[in-house]
Amino acid sequence: MIKPVYSKGRLVAKTGNEVMAEAMRQIEPDVVAAYPITPATEIVQIFSQFVADGIVRSEYVAVESEHSAMSAAIGASAAGARAMTGTSSQGLCFMWEMLYIASGLRLPIVMAEVNRAISAPINIHGDQSDTMGARDSGWIQIYSENSQEAYDNMIQATRIAEKAKLPVLVTTDGFIISHCMEVVEIYPDTDVKTFVGEYKPERYLLDTKRPYTLGSIDLQDYYFEHRYQLAQAMRDSKDIILEVAKIFEKTFGRKYELYEKYMIDDAEIAIVVIGSTAGTAKVVVQELRSKGIKAGLLKIRVFRPFPTEQIVKDLSHVKAIAVMDRADSCSGGAYAPLYSDVVASLYAAGVTSPNVINYVYGLGGREISIDHIADVYEMLGNIVSGAQEPSRNIEYINVRKQ
Repeated sequence: MIKPVYSKGRLVAKTGNEVMAEAMRQIEPDVVAAYPITPATEIVQIFSQFVADGIVRSEYVAVESEHSAMSAAIGASAAGARAMTGTSSQGLCFMWEMLYIASGLRLPIVMAEVNRAISAPINIHGDQSDTMGARDSGWIQIYSENSQEAYDNMIQATRIAEKAKLPVLVTTDGFIISHCMEVVEIYPDTDVKTFVGEYKPERYLLDTKRPYTLGSIDLQDYYFEHRYQLAQAMRDSKDIILEVAKIFEKTFGRKYELYEKYMIDDAEIAIVVIGSTAGTAKVVVQELRSKGIKAGLLKIRVFRPFPTEQIVKDLSHVKAIAVMDRADSCSGGAYAPLYSDVVASLYAAGVTSPNVINYVYGLGGREISIDHIADVYEMLGNIVSGAQEPSRNIEYINVRKQ
């Protein structure tokens, strides 16, 4: 029988969308501005019902587009409000211009984002093309393997954003997590509110006693310095994320890091992956370990800022690594996004011995099964034994190439 980790928690069966909306209810932001899009519609729909029923005192702004949703969130946050939104896929793309403004103005907006393929062709199912496209927009990106992580990450995101003065997006894989029901531990409202605390912005536009200008023109004299400050804030946010995670663990009993190590310490072969596929891969790792094969898994939780120094320490001993991307680089880039960051991190640290292979999988919601992942581990084993040469091309799992 599943038991709560937190003594005051309650176990409920909910979908990923429901628990993200539940976290938003407990946080009770001042403003939520949103425009619905599949498969994230339920998050803001459920929250709007909370507002209509008087359960929360939040102001819900039903706008005419995702661009307007982010614009309204920026205005609310700049005015001193705790602001949140939610979106997916083309909706995130429609916010593109405003994503950079939110981060450039150092506004702690939190977004519930459901990963979904980007058109064209039109597809409403899950891959990570949308958030990978926004990976350099100055937003902290936190990914969730399951609904429990989505709930926990949303709660932590609020405190992280306000401490780092950076916007944060929390993701789930479309339909796989967003619409599938599983048992989740929900914490008491009062405890969540105590954890996130009262929002007290250092500066805000409606503070008439200390007026200031936000978002003014910034030409050659200062633009470079301000962008450097943004980049440095992103690098510094690693410590803030870990600090918040420690407080969360002390409060609610669940431990989080920048990434999760699963039987990686003595692994000879390993997969690096993001999101729900990590749960499938863990099953394969357990089976291989039962056969005496030293397989491991490294699941990236925080993709931005990328945990460069940390993963080098934990991957440098592995003899063969497969980096699995649920997004492709269709612009002529040499490799897919996660692979590029992993290899760049290893190379910059002078680690050149591991054989690192790039796999693209699951685009548009294409199935990724236990057998597919077992094949990847088998290939890694063959590389270690010398029976197979490592591929230097992007490999594609479960795709018809003709």
